Amino acid sequence: MSKLIRIELERRGVACVAELLEKQAPRTCTAVWEALADGPMGGDAQHAKYARNEVYTIVPRFGPRIGQENPTVTPIPGDVCYFDFHGGMLDASFKDDQGIDAEAGGIDLAIFYGRNNLLLNGDVGWVVANVWASITEGLDAMATACHDVWRSGSVGERLVYSRLEG
Repeated sequence: MSKLIRIELERRGVACVAELLEKQAPRTCTAVWEALADGPMGGDAQHAKYARNEVYTIVPRFGPRIGQENPTVTPIPGDVCYFDFHGGMLDASFKDDQGIDAEAGGIDLAIFYGRNNLLLNGDVGWVVANVWASITEGLDAMATACHDVWRSGSVGERLVYSRLEG
């Protein structure tokens, strides 16, 4: 039986369901699933500057270093991605704003809600993501809410991931 997660934009009251891609990204799925065993995980929602149609949150580092698995630089609508950003990868003011440890960096958990995404950062070049889940329910409503994060702002919004069991 497939493992499912719930992804929610809390303030906007919108959620979607994603299926873990255990065959394509087993290490990433295991790490995230085990981290979610302790309860929901999330943080301040951010809209991408470079990638285009992406909403993400950066959470404290969890699990082992995974490396690349089911990699992409061109995520499609419904992709749920994992990025491992070491401390030097993130902008200093962003780290300060988000309370991210400068040395440890963090794990970026992202959803992509529209087409024509390209993971190219002007500061560092290509940024490879692990695609570890795919949104199977609620993408249209989530896409509308994500667009509103871009248009109206992310202040006060949280992106939260949780296990969907039973």
